Amino acid sequence: MKNILCFGDSNTYGLIPGVNGRYEWGVRWTSLLDRRVRKLGYRVVEEGLCGRTSVFEDAVRKGRKGIDWLPILLEAHSPIDIVVIMLGTNDCKTYYGADAEQIASGVEALVKVVQEYDPNIEVLVASPIELGDKVWEDGYDPEFNARSVEVSRQLPAAYRAVAGRRCVQYIAASDYAQPSDTDREHMNAEGHRRFAQGIGNKIEQMIWHREQRLEHKRLELGEWRSVS
Repeated sequence: MKNILCFGDSNTYGLIPGVNGRYEWGVRWTSLLDRRVRKLGYRVVEEGLCGRTSVFEDAVRKGRKGIDWLPILLEAHSPIDIVVIMLGTNDCKTYYGADAEQIASGVEALVKVVQEYDPNIEVLVASPIELGDKVWEDGYDPEFNARSVEVSRQLPAAYRAVAGRRCVQYIAASDYAQPSDTDREHMNAEGHRRFAQGIGNKIEQMIWHREQRLEHKRLELGEWRSVS
């Protein structure tokens, strides 16, 4: 069985909007993706953590700096064939003061970690869903403000540029899902279903091309051995 590592934050973890709980297996997008790729000989390794950033250190919650953990997880779950990176929502918090380009640079640093660990690993960069309007209001999440929402809307273009520079695949979660009305920050069950459909299509394409390349290499090796 081949492995797809999904490295993200609370929307990869499957946090239920407005509830201190997690969507069950069969609801969160990672589990729906797993069900889809099993028939192709792949499985999903879930590595979503609430509050995780790309490269920023959370002063209150330790262990949220993604770039510190990614090398460890690559080794712990080895061998890995595909890595999905979907981070950036928490990077939009006012505490960090980062713009879209700075956040994208953090994601690019994560891509470099994967490529330097093993250049044969396929990478899919996913820009996160947008933050909802007025997410900073009372009863929602005061760690964000109006600028955070605007920055979240600029992430797709910045991430697409990163994917182009690093020659990796790209998908925008915001093309498929929106933040729930409940907390204006996390996907609801329908959002997970819609995103799972979109990323499932993308992953299946990646797997098909990957298997074609591997088969071509196997044939070339067989021909070389027969000549030798």
